[in-house]
Amino acid sequence: MRIDVLTLFPEVFGPFLESSIVGRAVAAGVVSVRCVNYRDFTHDRHRSVDDRPFGGGPGMVLRCGPVFEAVEHLRQERPEKPLVVLLTPQGEVLTQALLAELEREPWLVLICGHYEGFDERIRLGLGARQVSIGDYVLSGGEPAAMVVIDGIVRLLPGALGHEGATGDESFARGLLEYPQYTRPRDFRGMGVPEVLLSGDHARIEAWRREQALARTRQQRPDLLGPDADTDDRKQDCGV
Repeated sequence: MRIDVLTLFPEVFGPFLESSIVGRAVAAGVVSVRCVNYRDFTHDRHRSVDDRPFGGGPGMVLRCGPVFEAVEHLRQERPEKPLVVLLTPQGEVLTQALLAELEREPWLVLICGHYEGFDERIRLGLGARQVSIGDYVLSGGEPAAMVVIDGIVRLLPGALGHEGATGDESFARGLLEYPQYTRPRDFRGMGVPEVLLSGDHARIEAWRREQALARTRQQRPDLLGPDADTDDRKQDCGV
C-alpha cells in the first residue's frame, strides 16, 4: 500500500514513521509512506500557501494552487488514481469500519489542513473524501493523519506478528474487547479470573464473550443498537 501525506510540516512524521508497528511495516515494505510539502509547489519568493478569506473573518485559508499542483504531481507518478482524503472536523467520523474500507485502497493521499481551513474548491475540485477523527478541532491535520495511518497499517497483512491479532479487538465485532491479564497471577491483592487459568478453551471463549458484552453494555451501549452484530444482540437479549 502507498500513502502520500500532503503537509506543511513533514518533519513531524519522522519519529512516527520509524517507530513501533508503523516503523516495522515501513521497513518491511508492507506500506510506503511519503510526506510532500505544499511549499514545494508555490511560485512566489515567500512560498505562500495561505491567504485571507473572502468576506472577511479571522485566520488564514489554505489556497487551492499549491494543493492542486501537489496532488496533480503525485497523480502523474502512477496510472491509477489515488483516493484523496481531506482531514477535516467536517468529515465523516473515523471508525474501525472506515479504517477497514480505507485499508483496501492501494493508494491514499491524505491532505493535512492548517490555519483556518481549506478553500472549499479543494474539496470540490479534487473530489476528496472528508474524514474526521472526532468532534474537536486541532491546530493542523498532522495528528489526524498519524491516527489514520496507524489505524490502517495495523490492518495490513504482514504488519502485525499474528495475523489474527486484530480480530478480537474493540470494535472489530461491534463490541469492546474483553479484559486481558498476564503475569503475575496476583498483583497487590488483585488476582486473575480462575477461568483463564483453567486451560478449558471453550469456557475461556464463553467468558470472554460474556465479558465483552458486559463491558459494551456498561461503557458503550450504543454499539448494541441496530448496527451491532446480530449474534451480539441475540446473546445480549438472552436468545
